[in-house]
Amino acid sequence: MNRTVLLVIAHGSRDPRHAATVQALVRRAGALRPGLRVETAFLDFNLPSVTGVLDRLAADGVRDVVALPLLLTRAFHAKADIPAVLRQAPPSLRIRQAEVLGPSPLLIEAVERRLYEAGLTPGDKSTTGVVLASAGSSDPEAIAVIAETARELRRTGWCSVRPAFASASLPRTEEAVRSLRTDPGVRRVAVAPYVIAPGRLPDRIAAGAAEADVLADVLGPSPELAALLLERYDGAHAARRPVAHSA
Repeated sequence: MNRTVLLVIAHGSRDPRHAATVQALVRRAGALRPGLRVETAFLDFNLPSVTGVLDRLAADGVRDVVALPLLLTRAFHAKADIPAVLRQAPPSLRIRQAEVLGPSPLLIEAVERRLYEAGLTPGDKSTTGVVLASAGSSDPEAIAVIAETARELRRTGWCSVRPAFASASLPRTEEAVRSLRTDPGVRRVAVAPYVIAPGRLPDRIAAGAAEADVLADVLGPSPELAALLLERYDGAHAARRPVAHSA
């Protein structure tokens, strides 16, 4: 049994669908790796808190933890919030912070899975424009990653792919939908939410997709995301530099 615990850290939401979806994803990842102890914590709104889980792990005698931000881009939460709370962990814990989930080919596969589940087929690619709609960020690095992810999705054969954002950045989902209507060769427009779990911003994406022909579901507990959690865990587990604790 591997003694290094995987701690998945989600943002949290007042929407109960968010925590339920996160827990389903974490359970799926755990089922793929029998013997691996997998825990879930939330930065805000939901329990258990990150601090609470870390204290419990230390009390259980755990020594090594891989903390995985359940985030698609490396923005403020991954750069500041999560490292700050990890530095408050009990000194007996050796913690490595894993990379965020994106970018990854597995995320492209998960987006396509949701599009196909919404009724599209691989044969529809050449005539379908896709709005890749993310929650949004003011972080230039995060925005660049979303733009590159849209380009990678386009390279799989979709007629056109445009990024959109529910907050902080432009264009909004509805604007991207209208813009795609004018692209040569686009006969239908699909909106693919590039978010992990339901909540306020995903609901905003859905509202912005009112004029689209197809609305896919959030990424949720897809097999690709479950496999990606373990891929990030393995990468961090092989690293040698733990997160520094506060003095």
